Amino acid sequence: MIRREFLKTGGALIVGFSLGDKLAAQERGTKAGPPDARQVDTWLAIHADNTATVYIGFAELGQGASTALLQIAAEELDLDMSQIKTVRLDTNVTPNQGGTYSSASINRGGPQVRTAAAEARLALLKLASARLNTPQDQLTVSKGIVSGSGRSVTYGELVGDKPFNVTFTGNAPVKPTTAYKIVGTKFPRNDTPAKVSAQYTYMQYVRVPGMLHGRVVRPRGQRMYGAGAKIVSVDEASIRTIPGARVVRKGDFLGVVAENEWNAIRAAQQLKVVWETPPALPGNAGLFNHMRAAKTEDMVALERGNVTAGFTAAAHTVSQTCLGPYQAHAPFGPNCAVADVKADSALVMCSTQDVYGTRNSLSRLLGMPAEKIRVQYYEGSGTYGHSCYDDVAQAAVLLSQLAGKPVRLQFMRWDEHGWDNYGPGHLGEVRAAADANGKIIAYEYQGWQHGWINTETSAQLTGVPPSEWPGAGTGVQGVNRLTCGGMYEIPNLKLVNHKLPVTSYLKAGWLRSPLDLSFAFASEQAIDQLAYLTGTDPYEFRQRNMTDMRWLGVLNAAAQAAKWTPRKAAANFSRATVVTGRGIGVGTHLTSYGGAVAEIEVNKETGCVVAKHLYGAIDSGQVVNPGFVESQIMGQLVQTASRMFKEEVKFDQTGVTSLDWGSYPIMRFDECPEVTAVVVQRLDQRSTGAGEEVMAAAAAAIANAFFDATGVRMKEFPMTPSRVLAALGGGKAA
Repeated sequence: MIRREFLKTGGALIVGFSLGDKLAAQERGTKAGPPDARQVDTWLAIHADNTATVYIGFAELGQGASTALLQIAAEELDLDMSQIKTVRLDTNVTPNQGGTYSSASINRGGPQVRTAAAEARLALLKLASARLNTPQDQLTVSKGIVSGSGRSVTYGELVGDKPFNVTFTGNAPVKPTTAYKIVGTKFPRNDTPAKVSAQYTYMQYVRVPGMLHGRVVRPRGQRMYGAGAKIVSVDEASIRTIPGARVVRKGDFLGVVAENEWNAIRAAQQLKVVWETPPALPGNAGLFNHMRAAKTEDMVALERGNVTAGFTAAAHTVSQTCLGPYQAHAPFGPNCAVADVKADSALVMCSTQDVYGTRNSLSRLLGMPAEKIRVQYYEGSGTYGHSCYDDVAQAAVLLSQLAGKPVRLQFMRWDEHGWDNYGPGHLGEVRAAADANGKIIAYEYQGWQHGWINTETSAQLTGVPPSEWPGAGTGVQGVNRLTCGGMYEIPNLKLVNHKLPVTSYLKAGWLRSPLDLSFAFASEQAIDQLAYLTGTDPYEFRQRNMTDMRWLGVLNAAAQAAKWTPRKAAANFSRATVVTGRGIGVGTHLTSYGGAVAEIEVNKETGCVVAKHLYGAIDSGQVVNPGFVESQIMGQLVQTASRMFKEEVKFDQTGVTSLDWGSYPIMRFDECPEVTAVVVQRLDQRSTGAGEEVMAAAAAAIANAFFDATGVRMKEFPMTPSRVLAALGGGKAA
């Protein structure tokens, strides 16, 4: 949100400036939020010791946002980073800035925090001008000390824990980027000391007095989403030998509670339940044929020029059909929540990407006004998108409401793996064509995928009609216009979505860089093949077909980091047992730019593929903390390699069978590639997010490196040994 748009949302712009006697902290925390976004006090407080607290509405998910947003505030306020802090995300305390997804923390949150800090600084300078009898334009500020006319006063002396009582004026100037001293600098994360010293309070560590421990009881592995899991019978006598354990149930939502956690775990495992036989799923083996043959809702997402004429006139054409699996969020520690539901109020402690969105869902689930529910955020063990954090929160409030006591619920590994909101499977068919000069003249992408219904399993199983499910509504994930040809100058282009029915497949949600690995795996292999057919180096071919300087920027940055030397792909084709290859690719998820190079090794006897070195470059506009973005790039490269080589949700006709780390393996430490991260800094551009923007490019680079090593194109990922051996045995090498 740019500053002007932010101010438009505020209604009346100014009510004057005054300092009341009441401390700002007295109201904050005692009544339901969100506080008024038009008020400076909603965003920050200045304390008597000349420090500041900034109230942030975005969750710390490991990306460093809780530090980077403070850098923005400190920059505008002319404070040192040691003088500024933030507080826990809380619906009674922090503003509603929207959910922490789509790389939004800095993209959306940065302008909001910057504007609020600038307004506060303007108000403080007005006070200082009067106190020091010096015009504002003659004042200087350093570390919260305002100086002028040979005298000085601190922010703390000017305000001293009292509220500003200032509505946004719209007149506060923000600093020019040329004056930045903190933004654009590598400051250490403020949460690291507590984490490395084991003092940090993760969600899994939270306990409250008088609580019970809970576990949900579900089939091992979800069924077809629309079918849920219907109970035929429950034998409560089957857990009578377990001290204090009891069954709680609402519709098909079933759980157990006990004072002792081990007793709750034993009760959940021992409880005898007969489940209704669900409708048949296609299973892994039949998934893509089922998707291709299904009745779909078709929509042309983008069309320009005449694709048919472009292909007719082309000197070179390629077609590529690629398959991408369901993949899981799979946090290291299963999700957890603590809920204390009373007759007229509820306190819920959980991990979530959106405390206010979670509060609204819980309100509908409990039939309780949202302002009676307080949601406090505690960081979990990783999420990578919409994992089971909302599901576990909803299950915890149901258990607490039914048991009449506070309940701590932690999912078991089979709950987390088996009932995740998986990143959906995808079938992509791409055609591309080039003229005799190596210019891309036609491109068509047809994508089959289903979206997601934002309704958690817990709510679904209660028996509430689907139209009334919390979060009801279908999320649509269509063909990505940026990753599917959008980085190239193509005169004739067509993108088609084939939307599959959500309820006929596995439950799905957004997984880091939703579907982009699948899009890039197909699209960029087709582009790479055009380069091969034209006899052109893959890097040079992409350069030839790009005019956008920011796409060229990340392409060049990745290639230069890898010390790329031009040659045609698969030119070093060898019959040796172990062969090496390199590949390049570009792609993104939203509005940032990603480029990557992969260097891999393929053992043609075992089918094992190893990423030796991955290079990733991101242009996300103004980067507040380059160190954080470098870490994000590194994490994305490693996670992409894991998803490209290992990760796949397995399921049969009944349900999911990937229930643990054995049946859903991820990359181990000793398998991780060396990684090189490159930040393309553009301080003069708006921040556009960096949490997922190089993963598509890295997936493409890995796929293209495989072709360079073997002369064979992979049709499906993950590139497991069995699939690699099948491709090498049945594929036609270049």
